Amino acid sequence: MLHSNNVIDMKIEDYPNISVIIPCRNEQEFIGKCLDSVVTNGYPSEKMEVLVVDGNSEDNTRTIIEEYMRSHKFIRLLENPEMVTPKALNIGIKKASGDIIFRIDAHAEIQTGYLANCVRYLQKYNADNVGGVLAIKSRHNSLVAKAIALTFSHPFGSGNAYYKTGTSKVPQEADTVPFGCYRKDVFERIGLFNESLKRSQDMEFNTRLRKAGGRIILVPGICSTYYVRSDLASYFMHNFQDGLWAIYPYIYIDSALRVRHFIPALFVGSLFASGLIGIIWRPFRYLLAAIAVAYSIFAGLFSMQIARENEDAKLMPLCAISFITRHFGYGLGSLCAIPKTIRSRISKYKDA
Repeated sequence: MLHSNNVIDMKIEDYPNISVIIPCRNEQEFIGKCLDSVVTNGYPSEKMEVLVVDGNSEDNTRTIIEEYMRSHKFIRLLENPEMVTPKALNIGIKKASGDIIFRIDAHAEIQTGYLANCVRYLQKYNADNVGGVLAIKSRHNSLVAKAIALTFSHPFGSGNAYYKTGTSKVPQEADTVPFGCYRKDVFERIGLFNESLKRSQDMEFNTRLRKAGGRIILVPGICSTYYVRSDLASYFMHNFQDGLWAIYPYIYIDSALRVRHFIPALFVGSLFASGLIGIIWRPFRYLLAAIAVAYSIFAGLFSMQIARENEDAKLMPLCAISFITRHFGYGLGSLCAIPKTIRSRISKYKDA
């Protein structure tokens, strides 16, 4: 397996031209780290362009980008007045001159060799999209932030999303990967990102890609760093939004939900349903208690495991709270999205 800290040894003429698209808005805390990880990645600068697509940032993001542009001529700043991520991606794709297109988020960092390694595996597997795993880090140094990061990357927190949990050891086909590396002709074949989806546009796009016969490869040896929310309130809201936008793409695509996408909704929905029915029918009170006890046992055991592995007993209650925050936030978001998704699909079939 080729690890992400090894740079591919190729002649300069063998490197394909690439375009790195970075959507951003108000990312002054992270955009410098992101750009540093790209410009020092080991890919020849004469074979690369970096397109930062800014959505009317109101902090110092643009100033930081402009500083990098003065010292790195291959960095360009593009405008995204609509301030929507898929719009930014599409603006970048239309302006891109590279044969291979990378999508990298402004609050992420890619490890040395990431760009060349993605290109290598794209060619090796004759794939249409290649990506790696996420190294989850907290944005701050508090114990709560550490607990959130550890639970977010745990299988109990993210299911079989191997790019988050890192449990896959060999390259394999996947339904989606973070920060994709695409052949440019993919966008000519199946179209651009869906601008109606403020989030999860990559999931919808990759579903279309696989339906059209495209191959998506997850390579564990390729790694990028993702900074997760570090306080429980914003973490809950982030997961609520993730829950919403895990369901909304199914307004546009005809595909079965991935198991990991609907389990939180099923869990939260079963609690609410058994609680409400239990008011008038006693057996459902026992069902409610059984679900709550079973969940508490699993959350407690996995929290204990994390605390033991990190040799810090204080993490155990915080990890349990983090698991609850993630699952309830995500589950509530998904439940709220289901009625709109059903109505939209019914309307879509009536109009067909």
